[in-house]
Amino acid sequence: MFAAREPADIERFFRGLTEYAFHSRLGVVDPQLVDYVATLLVRFLRHDALAPPPSGERGPPDVARRLVAARDHEAHQAVIEYQQIGDSTLFWSGLYPEAVARRQPGRPDHLLDFREAGRQAYWLASTLEPDDAAEERLLFERLSHDYELCVEGLGEVRRAWGDAA
Repeated sequence: MFAAREPADIERFFRGLTEYAFHSRLGVVDPQLVDYVATLLVRFLRHDALAPPPSGERGPPDVARRLVAARDHEAHQAVIEYQQIGDSTLFWSGLYPEAVARRQPGRPDHLLDFREAGRQAYWLASTLEPDDAAEERLLFERLSHDYELCVEGLGEVRRAWGDAA
């Protein structure tokens, strides 16, 4: 059984699971994409453990409200907001799809296609990146294009995580 003794142990554990899921289970060998997903996973798991959502309720974020707000930001801030929307929808869709499916009626994003919103958010982030940020722009394009693959990869991480426990 895995027992983390230092914060770096948790990061190594989830990076290893992510690489295993993408490389071995899905046959995806894209170091930049896999590293991004592993970093996203570690960041969200640490944040969730340290700071529950301000509303006190656990579950997927209110994506609809965030998408509307992002439209009104200047380009740099909009890129950050769209990236965060893409990241949070990817995290929840990949690791906790049952929570996404149980979104409560009456919430602004109840009828929103959660995955499509995440894919679109990454695409919008890619279009707003400045010309001198070509690497980031290409990564956001790949995240948008390969969004379902990344969701599937995170599902594999969850299964492997359960096997490791």
